[in-house]
Amino acid sequence: MSNEARIDKWLWAARIFKTRTIAAAACKKGQVSLKGSPIKASRMIKEGDVIDVRKPPITYSFRVLQAIERRVGAKLIPEILENITAPEQYEILEMNKISGFVNRAKGTGRPTKKDRRSLDEFQNEVPEFFADFDFDLDE
Repeated sequence: MSNEARIDKWLWAARIFKTRTIAAAACKKGQVSLKGSPIKASRMIKEGDVIDVRKPPITYSFRVLQAIERRVGAKLIPEILENITAPEQYEILEMNKISGFVNRAKGTGRPTKKDRRSLDEFQNEVPEFFADFDFDLDE
């Protein structure tokens, strides 16, 4: 194995991105950085480099243990990279999962059926202290 590899090939080979095309597009968008500065897909990396990959809402950090360009099995990933992502980033991810549809960004589409049912249930819920009252105002 060589001691240098293209960043887009390494991101794909280390299973950070599903395809090399997606990895190259992330580099082009500035979502991949080395030492705090965005890098192009053709940039060569070597062992010991720390790569930051921004996948909203968090930024993952990886230390390169081996510079590879051929995809390996999932069991071999610990030999290829070391995940050094800060625990605070994972807390942000967990909070984002918990919040669900409440913080839905504008333009992300319609709510799913599950979201709609949860919203309807929340809006139609009658508080317990109103349960004994009769709201028939016509009489």
